[in-house]
Amino acid sequence: MRLTPINADLMMLLAAAIWGFGFIAQKEAMNDMDPLTFNAVRFAIGALTVAPLRLLFPRVEVDGGPPDRRTLILGGLILGIVVAVASAFQQYGIVGVDAGPAGFITGLYVVFVPIFGLAIGVRTRTATWIGCLLAIAGMWFLGIKPESTGFEVDRWAILVLLGAVGWAVQVLIVSRISPRTDPIDLTVLQFGVVAVVTFLAALVFERDGMVNLASSVRGAIWEVLYSGVLAIGIAFFLQIVAQRKSPPAHVAILLSLEALFAAIGGWWLLDEQYDQRTILGCGLMFAGIVASQVPRIIRSNSSDDEAANG
Repeated sequence: MRLTPINADLMMLLAAAIWGFGFIAQKEAMNDMDPLTFNAVRFAIGALTVAPLRLLFPRVEVDGGPPDRRTLILGGLILGIVVAVASAFQQYGIVGVDAGPAGFITGLYVVFVPIFGLAIGVRTRTATWIGCLLAIAGMWFLGIKPESTGFEVDRWAILVLLGAVGWAVQVLIVSRISPRTDPIDLTVLQFGVVAVVTFLAALVFERDGMVNLASSVRGAIWEVLYSGVLAIGIAFFLQIVAQRKSPPAHVAILLSLEALFAAIGGWWLLDEQYDQRTILGCGLMFAGIVASQVPRIIRSNSSDDEAANG
C-alpha cells in the first residue's frame, strides 16, 4: 500500500486508538499485578517488539554520517530513567483513577511541553497559555472534590498528573537528541532501561509481586500483551511510519484523541460512569489540549499553502 497523507493520518488515528484503549489494559492489569511489576514486564516486551524493526529500516544518517553513539547511550539512559519515573507515577495513579479521566490528564503533556520549553529558550504563544488555563480548570474539576467539610485533593489524579509532567520532559529531551540518533536504536535502548530500572525498583518496593511474577503475569496476560506488543510496539511502528507523511499539526491533534478513546473504552469495556463534574473537567482539558495546538495548525496550513503555490 502506497503511503499517502490520508493513509498516514489513518495510521496515526489507529495509534491514538491503541494508546487510548491501552488505559483499559493498564487499569485492568492492576487486579492481578503491582504497578512497577506491570511496567517492568510491558516495557521489556515493548523493547523486544520494537527491536525487530531494525531489520526493516536502515539506520538513519546524521548530517551525512552515522548517528552519534555517545548521544545515543547517554540520551537513552536519561530517557529511560525519565520514562521509568513518569510511567510509575501514571501506573500508581491509574489504580485510583478511571481510565477515561486518566487519559485526559495524561494528554496534558501536550500543553506542558511548550510551557517547559521556556526553560530552554523556546517561545510560548498566547494560545498555549489559554490552553494551560483551560487545562488547569479541567484539572480542578477532576482533582479537587467538594466535600461537606471542605475540599479533598484526589491524590490518584495528582499522581497521573505527575506522570504527564514526566512525559512532557521526555518529549523535550527527545526533541533535543533525536536529530543526532537513530530513532529505533534510541527507542529500544530507552525501553530497555525502563524495564531494568523498574524491575530493580519492583524488587525493592513490590517484593511479593516479583516473587509471584509468573502467576501474576498469567492472571493479566492479555493486558500485558496488549500494553507491551500493541501500545508500545505496534503503535510506535505506526507512528514512525505515519510521521513521514503526516504534518506535525495533524500528529498533535490526532494523538490528542487518545484521551477520547480512553474515555470511550472506559465507558464501554469497564462500565465507567462519569458524573457532570468529571465530564466538565475532561471537556475543559480536551479544549486546552486542542487550543495549545492552534499555532501549529496555522503554521502547518501556511506551509502547505506555500508549498502548493511554489
